[in-house]
Amino acid sequence: MTSLLEAAKKLVTQGSDLGARLEALGAATEASRGRLDDALVDDAETVVARAAGRLRLSADHTVVAIAGATGSGKSSTFNALTGLELSAVGVRRPTTSWATACVWGREGAQELLDWLGIPERHQTTRDSMLDTRREGTELDGVVLLDLPDHDSTEVAHHLEVDRLVNLADLLVWVLDPQKYADAAIHHRYLEPLKTHAEVMVVVLNHIDTVPPDRREAMLGDVRRLLELDGLHDVPVIGLSARHGTGVDALQAEIARRVTAKKMTRRRLEADVRGVALRMKDACGDAKARSLSAGRVETMQDALADSAGVPTVVAAVERSTRMRANQATGWPVVSWLSRLKPDPLKRLHLDLGSAGTTLTGRARTSMPEASPVQRARVDSEVRALADDASAGLARPWADAVRRASVSRLPDLGDRLDAVLGGTDLGADRIPAWAGVVRVLQWLLILAAVVGLVWTGLLAFSGSLGAEVTPEYAGIDLPLLMLIGGVGLGVLLGLLCRVLVSLTARKRAASAERRLRRGVTEVSQELVVAPIDQELAAYALVRNALLTALK
Repeated sequence: MTSLLEAAKKLVTQGSDLGARLEALGAATEASRGRLDDALVDDAETVVARAAGRLRLSADHTVVAIAGATGSGKSSTFNALTGLELSAVGVRRPTTSWATACVWGREGAQELLDWLGIPERHQTTRDSMLDTRREGTELDGVVLLDLPDHDSTEVAHHLEVDRLVNLADLLVWVLDPQKYADAAIHHRYLEPLKTHAEVMVVVLNHIDTVPPDRREAMLGDVRRLLELDGLHDVPVIGLSARHGTGVDALQAEIARRVTAKKMTRRRLEADVRGVALRMKDACGDAKARSLSAGRVETMQDALADSAGVPTVVAAVERSTRMRANQATGWPVVSWLSRLKPDPLKRLHLDLGSAGTTLTGRARTSMPEASPVQRARVDSEVRALADDASAGLARPWADAVRRASVSRLPDLGDRLDAVLGGTDLGADRIPAWAGVVRVLQWLLILAAVVGLVWTGLLAFSGSLGAEVTPEYAGIDLPLLMLIGGVGLGVLLGLLCRVLVSLTARKRAASAERRLRRGVTEVSQELVVAPIDQELAAYALVRNALLTALK
């Protein structure tokens, strides 16, 4: 069975890229959901589903629907083509909402009739026992439908006509000389189907009621109205179903199209083209855009500022100075600096090398962004979205703007998590500071030894005596005291230069890490949603170009 369906599909689509166009329309439809008007997207989905359904059915049969208004002679035309009295005419026509079907060549048609929704009691096979005529086989493969009146007062009739007009491979519109200019059929059916000219035939019935010298002019007027509807080159056939005038011409036109085995494909192509054009009009002609790197960077600067990155960077520099000075300064006075609060601890950003808060707090104590900072963020996000959507049609521009702010409520918590989860590196003492710390304590030890030694000598009265060791004319104990203190203070002062360089370096490193985190958050919460919309637009645009080839 599968092989038969595939063969039927190949027969319908052979010589065309209908399969690729349907696939492209399907992709465009999926990507347009939530961005373009729901009714338009629903129509596109219906076309794709309907085309897929039709391609699974018989490719050897062509569905020809005869449609028209009450009194147009639609059923008479149907009977004239079938050679059978299958449809009641005039006042005898039943008030039913079902169409009547006549099939030439039953084999393989039942599944198609089920798909069309024609009840079995309204189906007739032309080559059945009811048929006593053997004029020819030019209509073999035709499934001829007589639709309800499109202008009926019954709502069910309207619905059935609309449904089957969308399913038929070839549409035969039967007009009446008295009502061929009626706006109902032009505005409701003909004009909306202007992309379907290749699968239409128009019949002007009751031509026998028109004086012979006016018939050609009336047919010309019908063609003029069709051109106003956008339907160019649609055949217009004058016909009198009652007298048989023009029936052969109509039958020959239907047979010519059916024999070519292209009506199903052309109908599906027309459906695809029609809805793809509507989607293209809704999307506009703007080329796909990409985000400006400069705009993204400016927005990230605003986010970093509102998150308090400059505050944290300054705190890292001060904290590094404080901790390094405590490690390298003269121990006698450096302990006083421990009484000062650490800037990072005050912000609950005293992080270990593993990047987890030593305080165990879930949030930092960073001050909230000021109104000016929040306004700047909003302004930059809006500017980014406006720049990305410049030139796009309204639905897509709105989609980009919605995407740009869709995750802004999460921004504060995520940025705070970046600040609290980034390894700032301020707690690690430089390696050289450890060496300086050892030297400082050795100098303190020398000073203490010198102090004690000097005190003992002074107490014993031996200070300055010749027995006291000396260096460069200075008693060694006194030299150890003065040298230990002096060199310790001097070393501390010299280290402040290195501390300053280290603090600035640590601050710069912390800023890079923080900004990297801010960039990741902005990419996830702002840039990625906008990029997703732009990618969807590019997909839809390219897919529609494929669908319209």
